[in-house]
Amino acid sequence: MKNRVLVVDDQKGIRRLLEELFTKEGYAVSLANDGRDCVEKVKLSVPDIILMDMKMPNMNGLEASREVIRYNASIPIIMMTAYGEMEVVQKALEAGVRKYVTKPFDIIELRNLVEEILAEKSVPEG
Repeated sequence: MKNRVLVVDDQKGIRRLLEELFTKEGYAVSLANDGRDCVEKVKLSVPDIILMDMKMPNMNGLEASREVIRYNASIPIIMMTAYGEMEVVQKALEAGVRKYVTKPFDIIELRNLVEEILAEKSVPEG
């Protein structure tokens, strides 16, 4: 079964770039253009991992992360943020976001991080 990745970013170019990358890697990719859209999509179909931008209209990444974690704390979230937003990143990590990457990010490093987190998630605890 394909791992499901939800990409949440208000920038169409980033959504398309990540959709192309992860589709080529064999993932099932869903897209959301803001935090509110993300929360709705998670309630309809739970992804295996979420890549979420911090700054978005309607509901920012921190607010959306908190909503997603409240709904299902087992979904790992990687926050994508601009350099210099460390105070907000810290709040996101405290809320339960797993990791963060700063924009502009290296897509290979991001892909490797996703694979690493999904591999950890698939290892049974015990």
